[in-house]
Amino acid sequence: FVLKLEMTTGLLKTSPLSVRTKLLHQTGLSLYNTAHGFYEEEVKKKLQQFPGGTVDLQKEDNGIGILTLNNPSKMNAFSGVMMLQLLEKVIELENWTEGKGLIVRGAKNNFCSGSDLNAVKALATPEDGVALCMFMQNTLTRFMRLPLISVALVQGWALGGGAEFTTACDFRLMTPESKIRFVHKEMGIIPSWGGTTRLVEIIGSRQALKVLSGALKLDSKNALNIGMVEEVLQSSDEAKSLEEAQEWLRQFIQGPPEVIRALKKSVSSGRELYLEEALQNERDLLGTVWGGPANLEAIAKKGKFNK
Repeated sequence: FVLKLEMTTGLLKTSPLSVRTKLLHQTGLSLYNTAHGFYEEEVKKKLQQFPGGTVDLQKEDNGIGILTLNNPSKMNAFSGVMMLQLLEKVIELENWTEGKGLIVRGAKNNFCSGSDLNAVKALATPEDGVALCMFMQNTLTRFMRLPLISVALVQGWALGGGAEFTTACDFRLMTPESKIRFVHKEMGIIPSWGGTTRLVEIIGSRQALKVLSGALKLDSKNALNIGMVEEVLQSSDEAKSLEEAQEWLRQFIQGPPEVIRALKKSVSSGRELYLEEALQNERDLLGTVWGGPANLEAIAKKGKFNK
């Protein structure tokens, strides 16, 4: 038995990380590469041709970041430049070691109305569409894997790609009058930024079919009923609802960053990896916090209570 245990322990120590595990937890890795026919630099050059709006990131001292989609004249639609900026902000957040939580919102009391039609019209071929799909799937998958607990604050409208972005967050909050609409079918397409895949995970395949087909309209009441959102906030005021969202998120981020981040990474691996890989990853993450400052402090406190 001891020999078997030693062999098992040795195997666990030497077993190579799978490609899936590496992709999940090494920053800077793209979901797609040239082997998939994805040429990132070419896509970036095309997107650079469509300016307008910004993606702004504010990092608070309490470990909460606020990511704002800022293109109010177009209901915060993503221009090509904003898509590039979103990737830049995701990379910045991947390297924010003090970060614990993130709120995603839109400027001027609207979330996001999807893609700017100027860019959509210019990228009209199937090849262009698939290249854009790969770019945004890559960005939003990296966003979803951030070791931050994230919440989408849906004020006003979240349409098309905006609705898809909400599904990349861990949680969603809505204001009383806000609406989420997957309008892709009306545009003659389907969600392609990973929105369908994530929506099925959030609400299940039957409800996803209702929502994507337009048979079920997601106002705040319906979204709450089917589990699409966690809560409907009290206020529809831009500043007050942001304060409410920050207060709501605080319950998840009590404690040191290294513990909160390890917790989120562990949940991500449980969702995305095979059982054996997820268990190994959980073990590796434990090694980063066991015997660490927070752990030793908690043990010392417990010792005092037990005397």
